[in-house]
Amino acid sequence: MSRNNDPKPSHTPLSSDRRLETGFLREKHLLEIVPISHATLWRRVKEKTFPAPIKLSERVTVWRVEEILAWMNEMAARRRPA
Repeated sequence: MSRNNDPKPSHTPLSSDRRLETGFLREKHLLEIVPISHATLWRRVKEKTFPAPIKLSERVTVWRVEEILAWMNEMAARRRPA
C-alpha cells in the first residue's frame, strides 16, 4: 500500500470562510490573528494584559475565541478618537 504524501489541508480558523466566533485557539493560530511574538504573548499573559489561557491537558494550552475577540474589540476601542 502506498502512502499519500499530499500535504495536509490547513485547518486553521483563518482558512475557513466561517466567521471566527466561538471555540478554542492554540497558540500557533492565535498568533496568526494577533500579530505579536510568542514572547510578547506570554509576557502580556503574565502581566494580565491579555486573556489567560486554559490548560486542556498537560501539553495542550488554548485560548477562548470569545475572550480574544473581546480583547481585540477593547484594544480597537482604545485607539478610536473620542
